[in-house]
Amino acid sequence: MKIGIFDSGLGGLVIARAIVKKLPKYDYIYLGDTKNLPYGQKSPVQIYRFTLKAVDFLFKQKCQIIIIACNTASALALRKIQQQYLPTHYPNRRVLGVIIPTLESIWQPPIDIRSPIRTNRRSKVGVIGTTATIKSHIYKKELTKINGQARIIELVAPDLVPLIEQNSLQKARKTVKLYLRPFKKRGIEALILGCTHYPILKKTFGQAMGRKVTVISQDEIMPGKLVNYLKRHKELASKLSKNSKKEFWVTSRNSKFDKVAKRMFGRKLDLKLVKI
Repeated sequence: MKIGIFDSGLGGLVIARAIVKKLPKYDYIYLGDTKNLPYGQKSPVQIYRFTLKAVDFLFKQKCQIIIIACNTASALALRKIQQQYLPTHYPNRRVLGVIIPTLESIWQPPIDIRSPIRTNRRSKVGVIGTTATIKSHIYKKELTKINGQARIIELVAPDLVPLIEQNSLQKARKTVKLYLRPFKKRGIEALILGCTHYPILKKTFGQAMGRKVTVISQDEIMPGKLVNYLKRHKELASKLSKNSKKEFWVTSRNSKFDKVAKRMFGRKLDLKLVKI
């Protein structure tokens, strides 16, 4: 059985690359829904439908665990898939997201549930993401369950994913700086990159925000979280094959995707086309 990684495009390859580096022995299959990107401009109904089709495809490819390496899909489709689709169709398999692991990496729960003292506490944190992710307010909702004293300040960045997928990184860097210019005055202590496309620009985010602001990038979080998850769920880990095989699928192709994929993953990839 394999580990599946899904994203609304090719941005999740940054997460896939980090996970493969940390856990190289497992077998992986990546699916990027390049036909329907960007998800950030789609309706919740559309996002759920696209994500469900992707999850179903990956399970049919013998994935035991699927990581939705997409904040928009994690925000608007993950819970429904976990609560309604999995129990009926694949009760012994798992679908995981990126949002809760990200928040947990910043705010750890208290050692004593009666104590307000947190093991790691930041009072004000920004999150930048797609229109759909930010409109869902998923980060604010989940934060209240982990640290009710902290604040999330949200920023919509609708243009970044299309620019990254088009390999227009110079323009994307300028756009980051424009988005963050007014955001810098909000006094945040950390900035969550709330889209798995954004880590490729994390140096730009860091330069734009300055040294006093910590940039939280999901490619640095998810590999360790997966390691811990597999340690806690040995019954799932034992089913995973270890042949170091990797497959990469997309739902549409254009001349730029190969260059984008190479930039994201660090080497040229054999992108296979699938209709789902």
